[in-house]
Amino acid sequence: MLPKLISLDGFFLPTYGVLMAVAFLVGLWLASRLARQSGISPERATNLGVYAALAGLLGAKLLMLVVHFDYYRQQPGEIFSMATLQAGGVYHGGLAAALLAGYLYMRARRLPVLKTLDAFAPAIALGYVFGRLGCFAAGCCWGLECHRPWAVTYTNPEANRLVGVPLHTPLHPTQLYLAAASLAIFLLLYREFRRPHRPGAIIGLYLALYSIARFVVDFFRYYEAPNPFGGPFTTTQWIALASLAAGAALLLRRGPAGATS
Repeated sequence: MLPKLISLDGFFLPTYGVLMAVAFLVGLWLASRLARQSGISPERATNLGVYAALAGLLGAKLLMLVVHFDYYRQQPGEIFSMATLQAGGVYHGGLAAALLAGYLYMRARRLPVLKTLDAFAPAIALGYVFGRLGCFAAGCCWGLECHRPWAVTYTNPEANRLVGVPLHTPLHPTQLYLAAASLAIFLLLYREFRRPHRPGAIIGLYLALYSIARFVVDFFRYYEAPNPFGGPFTTTQWIALASLAAGAALLLRRGPAGATS
């Protein structure tokens, strides 16, 4: 598609990087706005977002190395290759690391953990939309071969060189599947956030819905690494099941519904 937004004399601005920056800024703006509605300091919410984002980037990369351990063990030089650096990593690893860093920050600043996470959940979903559009532009996280009318075919040699996506082969646009699902999740979360809800209900709903979407879409996504345990599920699908259980636990958690502001 369009892996390079601007290319000039050897310098190029990756479309993925630009859209990731947009995702971060849009998500941070929305999280700060929703935090204010919840009676949480927007400044602390902004700081939380920055720390969580940095931890998320690291966590996504680390889990990607774990998921593709055999590949990187055989080709250790690829760990610092342009393809690896530009890859988004494994989202669940980023989410887990971001939640851990966020939890530590919230405890240090004495922020209400579940209430704060509820304010961030719609922002995470909205930011993810832009992130997946960046993946689509770059060509990473591509799907299996597909001959449906909505299949996408990459023809840009730069996309193949940078991330390895096959050219001239119709593929499932798995990036767009997840972008569309996340947009729908965002709209639902934003509506529910504005209604009275129990602390933890919004982040629980996000974890449950995203995990279901990721579990389903992964059946149409290409992976080099073999499925663990020799079964039908990928590593990220197993993680999605664990995330779904965590989301369900939060949704089933008892407690009085409270106002959002």
